[in-house]
Amino acid sequence: MNIQTTLLLVSFILTAILGAIVVPILKKKKIGQVVREDGPKSHLQKNGTPIMGGIVIILVVTAIMAFFVKDYPILILPMIAICGYGLIGFLDDFKKLILKDPEGMSPKMKMVGLFIVTAILIGLYLFVFDLGTSIIIPIFDQPISLGIPIFILFAAFILLATTNAVNLTDGLDGLATGVSAIIMTFFTLVALRQQNYEMVVFSASTVGACIGFLLFNIHPARVFMGDTGSLALGGAIAITAIILKMPLYLAIVALVCIIDTISVMLQVIYFKATKGKRLFKMAPFHHHLELSGYKETTVVLLFWIVTVICCVIAYFI
Repeated sequence: MNIQTTLLLVSFILTAILGAIVVPILKKKKIGQVVREDGPKSHLQKNGTPIMGGIVIILVVTAIMAFFVKDYPILILPMIAICGYGLIGFLDDFKKLILKDPEGMSPKMKMVGLFIVTAILIGLYLFVFDLGTSIIIPIFDQPISLGIPIFILFAAFILLATTNAVNLTDGLDGLATGVSAIIMTFFTLVALRQQNYEMVVFSASTVGACIGFLLFNIHPARVFMGDTGSLALGGAIAITAIILKMPLYLAIVALVCIIDTISVMLQVIYFKATKGKRLFKMAPFHHHLELSGYKETTVVLLFWIVTVICCVIAYFI
């Protein structure tokens, strides 16, 4: 059995076991979701569903990376990404759900935390591991080298934008988890093609953990990943793309996340410009589709299919 299949199975089994332990604990502690009353009425039944389940994914992937980091030191980068961004999400979830502060972390403090993790990652990437500033241009499949200042700004944008985009996509049962699993499968195949076995280890482990988490997160979800999981997975996707020199490919493989993000931005701009009118029935876009009559499971399946198609296109261009 090859390494990627072995790691996928190991992470899947560990996540399933750990999830079976953690989910009942979260439920017993009443660490549950509070659903917006202005959202789809079908979501009201989700009130009280345990949240912060993303910690299961973080623990499993980090444990596997710790086993391999001696042989593959570069794995320190994705470990910092998934733990660092996950920690910011955990603190936000903790403040909202445990300390009962509906505002959670202030936007300013949250961004400060995200910027700190981002700065650490870029600093290590450039000045410790010396991975260079080149990126591959889609279609042409040719790398170009950016100057260090431009690369720093670009990498920071990719890291921050991707973490927030995955966070916004996490709104339906299994949506962000499934989309992340598909994207990381794409990067596993790319890493194999590049013979980058360090990232094969990380990507395959993340895929397995996501699939294992789907056992609890698929509709009807028994647990939500929360900001803990969505920010961690966003960071994992972003740092993987950067290490593989393929951040521009995120514009293709993460299309559904981009659509959700743009829909939120347009909603805010339109709302302010028209003094209270809405462009979409609700943002992000997946909620607009729900309020337009599509079932939650249909929307999730649609987003998964679109992501698969985008990943296939990205792999062969």
